[in-house]
Amino acid sequence: MLEKGIKGTNTVKVTDDMTAIAVGSGGLPVFATPAMIALMERTAYESVIDKLDEGQGLVGISMDVEHKAAVGVGREVTCETVLKEIDGRKLEFDVKVYDDEGIIGEGEHERYIIDVERFMGKVRI
Repeated sequence: MLEKGIKGTNTVKVTDDMTAIAVGSGGLPVFATPAMIALMERTAYESVIDKLDEGQGLVGISMDVEHKAAVGVGREVTCETVLKEIDGRKLEFDVKVYDDEGIIGEGEHERYIIDVERFMGKVRI
């Protein structure tokens, strides 16, 4: 059952394929903003997906985050999410990523509960 306060956590080691160079968002070998955002989305998703009804899924609809610190390859980073609001089918999460030296990025993320079959029937192919 979905309820406010559900938490998610994921810890990963930054790899070469997570760098700004690899994802095409910049020219430095540091943890890329798109990789940080993907970690935030995955952590939020995984924290609540098993609480949905059969046939339901989740899609991300917005992300408002600030990337505050650069992190190099080989460092471990942890993402924590908290479900702070449920508004019908819209879920709002607080998200943050940090390492052993402090916050790397933080902000808010929204996901929407969908009927998977109906959603996939509307996908542009």
